Amino acid sequence: MKDEVIYLRSAGVDLGKRFLLACTRTPSPARPGSWSLETERFGTTQSEIRWLLAWLVAARVEVVVMEATSDYWRSVYYMLQPHLHLMLVNPAHLKGIRGRKTDPSDAAFLARAGASGMAMGSFVPDRAIRELRDLTRRRTEIVRAAGQEAQRLEKELEDTGMKLSSVLSNVVGASGRAILEALIAGERDPGELADLTYGKARNKIPALIEALDGEFTEHHAFMVRHYLDQIDQLNALVTTFDTRIAVLLTEREQDLEALATIPGTGRLAAEIIVAETGGDMTRFDTAHHLASWIGVCPGQNESAGVNKSGRTRPGNSNLKRLLGTAGVCRTIG
Repeated sequence: MKDEVIYLRSAGVDLGKRFLLACTRTPSPARPGSWSLETERFGTTQSEIRWLLAWLVAARVEVVVMEATSDYWRSVYYMLQPHLHLMLVNPAHLKGIRGRKTDPSDAAFLARAGASGMAMGSFVPDRAIRELRDLTRRRTEIVRAAGQEAQRLEKELEDTGMKLSSVLSNVVGASGRAILEALIAGERDPGELADLTYGKARNKIPALIEALDGEFTEHHAFMVRHYLDQIDQLNALVTTFDTRIAVLLTEREQDLEALATIPGTGRLAAEIIVAETGGDMTRFDTAHHLASWIGVCPGQNESAGVNKSGRTRPGNSNLKRLLGTAGVCRTIG
């Protein structure tokens, strides 16, 4: 059975790090009902991509399909998108399409998939949202790095025999920081150290006196100082990113306030939701489509009326992680 044709003139682009192959699929002038394939090889520099654009425009293609291969697609997509109907497709969506091996190249397969409407385009946000994503994702990485430094500091304290983290939930909070700074300065008396705490932590002074009984050496002081400085540097970076993100989201304050009212979320979560979705829900036909895109829909594996275990799709890992955390916070709350 022949493929249904939606676009008479299509193209596929097979991406690589150093070069790419592009194939156009157009009606054959010599044999009505058949197709002519023309393949060209291009480099991945900006001048080569401009040449690719001119070649595709000259071929009068109605749709161009490319796979989301690593990050190689970015520069090509961004240059072609303003001028052509472009579809960036998930490689996993193409695996089940029949007939791939009958095409002379992956580029020709992509052109055929685009012409017949078998390919589904992925959501690619505009430049402003892409820049916002870069900032929120990098901020998340920095926050995670600061947490990892705090864990390393706790391990260093375990080497001293002290059990500070067993009493204080946050060893780099106000009370924990005061104790650590005093230890670095040379104070070793558990009673004096415990008396440096603030607020509710003062109710734990007896437990702290017992927990601070250990051997804190000059080496430990050097390492703890290092970890505290690293945490401070990372926290300063987070503040810098917070400021930049706030500038980019100035006109979305109302959306952020509305999102922050959702149980389990807050300002940071709202910023990430806007950055990942673009803040435009019209891109998703229904709430179910959005949930599927995020990857929070349960997998379906039914055979002969029996439901078996099904995996969820990877989806948007940043939003999936965020929603999982928000769900836990809501449950605890």
